[in-house]
Amino acid sequence: MSINNNGLLPPMNAASDSWRVFKILAETVEGFEAMNPLPPCVSIFGSARARPGSDIYEETVRVARLLAENGYGIITGGGPGLMEAANKGAVEGGGESVGLHIHLPQEQHVNPYVKTRCEFRYFFVRKLMFIKYAVAYVVMPGGMGTMDEFAEAFVLAQTGRIKPFPMVLYGRKFWGGLVDWVGNNMAAEGFIAKDELELATVLDSPEQVLEHIRQRVPLAKD
Repeated sequence: MSINNNGLLPPMNAASDSWRVFKILAETVEGFEAMNPLPPCVSIFGSARARPGSDIYEETVRVARLLAENGYGIITGGGPGLMEAANKGAVEGGGESVGLHIHLPQEQHVNPYVKTRCEFRYFFVRKLMFIKYAVAYVVMPGGMGTMDEFAEAFVLAQTGRIKPFPMVLYGRKFWGGLVDWVGNNMAAEGFIAKDELELATVLDSPEQVLEHIRQRVPLAKD
């Protein structure tokens, strides 16, 4: 879609929009068919820019490995950085390793540890898969995309559109400032209820993450 000289988008084509509905429907159905056979999964988010071998990369590998060893599948965006680390941990732990790959103008490669791959053009369909097939979220350090995925799930739980599930913010050093700001500003002004802050939990070790999720979403073998 091009931009005109005034910097505005051209008028939408109603007929084109109608046909786009079928593309969205097809993408949704394909996602459901690929994801339905999976075991209970944990969606793990984090920066695509984290480097292999860094401390947070290795911690993400361990988080995913421990979860996979205990029967949880792992879902990521399928790209590099901490997504790659989580898929790597899933494979090392003998669990399902899922990548929900999104088509972007600057193409992002799929990491080699993805075993079940789904392709998406539409962010909102991809977000649906992250939420529908996850029993928990683990939010590693990341940028705006990571915050977007977390905020989406938080608001759905906050408004009762989905049943609340464990949402872990990994690393108090990274996320603590945000959590404090929400409490000291949003909650203090009455823009968010104080008990809603409990929808997310800040944890600092892979072992804490595993225990937190196992206590709240036990699998049959537990």
